[in-house]
Amino acid sequence: MTAPLQGKTALITAGTRGIGGAIATRLAKDGADIAVTFAGNQAAADAKVEELKALGVRAVAIKSDASDPEAAKTLIGHVVDALGRLDILVNNSGTFRMAPIGADDAVEVFDLSFAWNVKTPFILANEAAKVLQEGGRIINVGSVNGDIALVPANSIYGMTKAAIQGLSRGWARDLADRKITVNVIQPGPIDTEMNPADSEFAGFLAPRTAVGRYGTAEEVAAVAGFLASPEASYVTGAEIDVDGGLKV
Repeated sequence: MTAPLQGKTALITAGTRGIGGAIATRLAKDGADIAVTFAGNQAAADAKVEELKALGVRAVAIKSDASDPEAAKTLIGHVVDALGRLDILVNNSGTFRMAPIGADDAVEVFDLSFAWNVKTPFILANEAAKVLQEGGRIINVGSVNGDIALVPANSIYGMTKAAIQGLSRGWARDLADRKITVNVIQPGPIDTEMNPADSEFAGFLAPRTAVGRYGTAEEVAAVAGFLASPEASYVTGAEIDVDGGLKV
């Protein structure tokens, strides 16, 4: 059977590990050629490219600093130069910084978080919209923190994820006439290197989910695979929680 994404090209930011790495693998298994970005670990990027190529697709890794929105302005062009087209943009890269209101570093955390989590995805989507093929996809990886405040000192991060929700709904309207869908995946607690399921914080968070455990990056990637597929052509402007029932 033909893979559902055969002939498509996807860009996944921060796509060498964690949730981004799992999404890159899933879309490659579904037949898409893959571009991933990485911050600095060339060896990990090279290993991910080889893993993806072993699945029978073309793959490239592009070094790009997601904390610098200016760097995002040329990234889409690099992908098109390398792979010939762009059909799917997955805005996955982000930073998690905490600062309570009134903290000495709150403004610094705000500026960095907004640049990384909002402005860079905005620029990438803006540039991608110029080249995305009809029927393309923009998938933004947000967070349930865009809807709820679980812990103190998290208002800035939550604000950036709520901003992604608002942008995505507007983009869904802007791009609908080209049959391009825009959706947000909102993970809850997911077992990654940055937030392992055996950490002290997991002991606090996991019992607060309905299912009583952390999720896996592959479970998030499964939702991305659906949203990228032709079967999701009637899903746009949506926010899909992958949180084990954390919000119920």
